[in-house]
Amino acid sequence: MSTNRTRFAALTVSVATAVLAGNVSAAQAATARQLGPAGLTCRGAGVDPGAKVRYRSEILIKAPLRTIWSLQTDVERWPRWQKPVATMERLDKGPFRKHSQFRWTTPVPATPVSPPTTLVITSTVKQVKKDRCIRWTGPAIGKGLRIDQGIHVWTFEKVKGGVLVRTEETHAGEQIESDVPLATQFLGQGLEAWLSALKTTAEAGHQR
Repeated sequence: MSTNRTRFAALTVSVATAVLAGNVSAAQAATARQLGPAGLTCRGAGVDPGAKVRYRSEILIKAPLRTIWSLQTDVERWPRWQKPVATMERLDKGPFRKHSQFRWTTPVPATPVSPPTTLVITSTVKQVKKDRCIRWTGPAIGKGLRIDQGIHVWTFEKVKGGVLVRTEETHAGEQIESDVPLATQFLGQGLEAWLSALKTTAEAGHQR
């Protein structure tokens, strides 16, 4: 794949995610807080330390931890509050736990150099501690677009005024690493949008 095609592919999926999730600006993602060198972990495991594409952020949510945890772990309901999630399928039964798997999709519109496609993400929970943290991994594959390995960590901490939700994600793969600054910028857009949607949904539900 040419450099221009790669740029268009990365830009397309990232812009689609950001726009569908609430028009989070590139500037907002690019100016995220510097949260220190230590990466997030769940039960001692974190993101890929060697990944070139990496983003970390956090948000304070003024809602009970149980509400936030339920929204985040009831993955089958993600499409109800996350616009970029088009479909979601649990690949196992029972409560959200280690080894749980789920497959979800997000649409990618057409660009001048590529047809419309759907990014298919298959996630496997590797570590989880109730009300504390989650870590899942998996590839994301679409026609003309591929992330070989994504690793995503979430932590939840009760603080004065609410719950501090932190997230960190890394992407690895030849295609996604062909333009690291662009891929990082738009990974940030997607995560900022996710945090914002989680905050809006949790706080709205708490107020009812």
